[in-house]
Amino acid sequence: MRRLRHRSWAMAGLATALAVTVLSAPARPALAATPPSAVLDDAHQSVSWQSPVYAKGTSGGTESCPSAADDPDDKICDRFDVKVSVPEGYWADNPEGGVPISIEWQHPTDDFDLYIYDDAGKQVASSAGTADPEATVIPNASGTYHVLVVPYDVHDNAYTGKAYLPRTTDAGDLTSFAGSDGSYTIEAGQLKARADFLTGGQLRLQADPSGSLTDPAGTAIVREQPALQKHTSSFDAGAYYGIRSPDAVLRVYKKPLRFGLYKADNRTPVWQEDKPLRWSTSGMRQSLARATDEQFFGGGEQNGSFAHRDQTMYVANSFDWNEGGYNNSQPFYLSSAGYGVFRNTFAPGVYDFRSPVRTGQQERRLDAYYFLGDAKKVIGKYTALVGKPFMPPVYGLEPGDSDCYLHNANRGERHTLDALKIADGYTAHDMPLGWMLVNDGYGCGYENLAETAKGLQDHHAQLGLWTQDGIDKLADQVKAGQRVAKLDVAWVGNGYGFALDACDKAKAGIEENSDARGFVWLPVSWAGAQRCGVLWSGDQKLSWDYIRWQIPTYAGATLSGIAYNTGDVGSIYRHDAKMYTRDLQWKAFLPAIMTMDGWASDITTGKAADQQPWLDGEPYTSINRRYLQLKERLLPYMYTLSAEATKTGVGAVRPLWLEYPDDPNTLGAKAKYEFLAGSDFLVAPVYQDSDTRDGIYLPKGTWTDYWTGRTYHGPTTVDGYHAPLDTLPLFVKQGAIVPMWPRGTTSWQTRDRHELDWDLYPKGDSGYTLYEDDGVTRRFTAGASATQRVTVNSSSRFTDVNVGASVGTYEDKPTARSYRFTVHGQTAPKQVLLNGRPLPRDGWSFDTDTGVTTVRTPSLSLDRAFSVRLLR
Repeated sequence: MRRLRHRSWAMAGLATALAVTVLSAPARPALAATPPSAVLDDAHQSVSWQSPVYAKGTSGGTESCPSAADDPDDKICDRFDVKVSVPEGYWADNPEGGVPISIEWQHPTDDFDLYIYDDAGKQVASSAGTADPEATVIPNASGTYHVLVVPYDVHDNAYTGKAYLPRTTDAGDLTSFAGSDGSYTIEAGQLKARADFLTGGQLRLQADPSGSLTDPAGTAIVREQPALQKHTSSFDAGAYYGIRSPDAVLRVYKKPLRFGLYKADNRTPVWQEDKPLRWSTSGMRQSLARATDEQFFGGGEQNGSFAHRDQTMYVANSFDWNEGGYNNSQPFYLSSAGYGVFRNTFAPGVYDFRSPVRTGQQERRLDAYYFLGDAKKVIGKYTALVGKPFMPPVYGLEPGDSDCYLHNANRGERHTLDALKIADGYTAHDMPLGWMLVNDGYGCGYENLAETAKGLQDHHAQLGLWTQDGIDKLADQVKAGQRVAKLDVAWVGNGYGFALDACDKAKAGIEENSDARGFVWLPVSWAGAQRCGVLWSGDQKLSWDYIRWQIPTYAGATLSGIAYNTGDVGSIYRHDAKMYTRDLQWKAFLPAIMTMDGWASDITTGKAADQQPWLDGEPYTSINRRYLQLKERLLPYMYTLSAEATKTGVGAVRPLWLEYPDDPNTLGAKAKYEFLAGSDFLVAPVYQDSDTRDGIYLPKGTWTDYWTGRTYHGPTTVDGYHAPLDTLPLFVKQGAIVPMWPRGTTSWQTRDRHELDWDLYPKGDSGYTLYEDDGVTRRFTAGASATQRVTVNSSSRFTDVNVGASVGTYEDKPTARSYRFTVHGQTAPKQVLLNGRPLPRDGWSFDTDTGVTTVRTPSLSLDRAFSVRLLR
């Protein structure tokens, strides 16, 4: 990301830098102490203005703009005021949701950035990328707004600004209905619509008042259209036409034209329009009746929330990295009523989940795919359309480290090979390291690339590079050893289409020049990015609030099929030993994590502070090591979840609601700041400066404290949980079967491949299927992988563990391995049997303090099943 641009403006209130006097005419005087201005009201529907010519840019964000008094002729930054005067409630049912405003420059290769503030100096909208034009919307606009345009990177260039007040039109009565074999055309005057029933229980509904159905997104998001479900029929029910498919009935109401989707019985509504489609100058909305208890999720990454009932959700090009931001948003939402909908567009959208529900995109057309089923089925269908989550290399699930080594203005001049000294530190402190980004900075290049890649590989880590000036260099870089690519915000380019295209190309660039799996990180994305990259929530400053709001953010992203969403450990700009450790603890249970170095200062002293996990000394080093090694041991569990995500679309990090949709408490404050890792681990991070965690909600079932072995019977709320700095509140669901690598493992490459541990929490009957492959190549796509099924049956008299043969093969698969079982929550066994024969007493032990029985087996062939029985 261009940090010098996008990391400082979020903190700039600019209340003192912006003049608030409104002029009566938009004409630009030669010199002005106050900005030119215009009014948008019933008599003035639009306005445009012309900027001065800028010889050069600021190369900075809003902090590079002086006050209006110090820049009276707008030589450095440009200013324009817009007063919006509309009746109360004007925006309540307007598809665009506010005043669209844009700037278009004369030379599109240059870069102006757009920021808008209200009269109190609060930023209400922005557009800061490399798009032409830069465009945004002032939501629910009423009052005076101050437009600030920063000529970031320009060369004798100017721009034209535009803003307008959108008007609305509603669909009229049905005038035409026809179709068969899964595809139907509908008209209401000039409005033309088409309903296509698709295989897999999907419906695509398109509408356009121009009379022509278009598809601007083309194949960029939906790369292959599903086939038509031809087994459909239509009927005339008087007030509406019905279209019946095997899965649902679409009602097409006649007066006025409205749509309603019903289950196959044609009696149970899935969704029902309460008003006709409404369009405006550049937008269209759908209005739906809301069910009494209906809940809404999705929208991609929505910083600080995962459930959106009674909220307004935005999807757009946003560089607000903080709570309320939506830089990795997606035009998709999921309803607890049993459906989801994806808008096939790159246009920004506004989704109002009050009653009625009003969803709209800022384009004068509707192109929506509807999916039926429960939440997991809907996520699966949605990701089947836009792309299932990619399968990461195993080192991608290990910690990453990012910094700029060559030409680092923040840390002094260094060399790319200096990255190896940091890798030495990870090795010396027994901390896992999967990859390193060695040029993460502005103007930070690289040298000695092949030598750096080889040196990192000697530390069992892979080379990553940040991409500032293009992906055309990937071929040579990958051949030199690059295996990780991180995209810059500049790659948003001309809208989200470019960002998605860059993600696809970066992944392909690694795969076309090596046998490795593409592994890409990006900070701004759109629907479909789950198929090619890890998303992260951008660049924040450290605080306890920063830790708090990220928890529902990443869990909620899973509800849009985003399997890999994360944030910098300890943030990027500030460092505090305690907050860093607290942040690292819970992020160890995210699939992907990264430490960002070279940008932070100590939160107390203000001095530069790097952020490797050993630099704060004891007790922090030991605590950080403990959680990073635990993360490493759990990689078989997390890797299996990754393999499942490629099939189901459901990632590892889940809000409790996804697994317990019938429990209303999973939607409340009790469960907002915790999450499930898979279905077995419940993680309740400490996000305050406290050694006590209150309000830990445990849903139905029996839950075991990972550290103490104490059990809790849900549903229940745990208050006063003792959580000193070294303790992350962590619970395991009884019935869990958890595969782990041996103790002390710090790398997937150096692990003991001839031992596998199983952590068991017996309760009744349960099962688990382990997934394994070579971890790095793409041979798994041709079937080079293996699975191993484990079942546990527990009663008062015995616990049986049945381990099946490993089915399948991959390169360097071991032929045999020993096993270490840790069996929780039982009394001491009288005898342990292996394949029906007593295991020698030195082959098992019982810990009276923890109630854990440990069983060790000799090396056993992977071609044969075996059983372990604990008799009491």
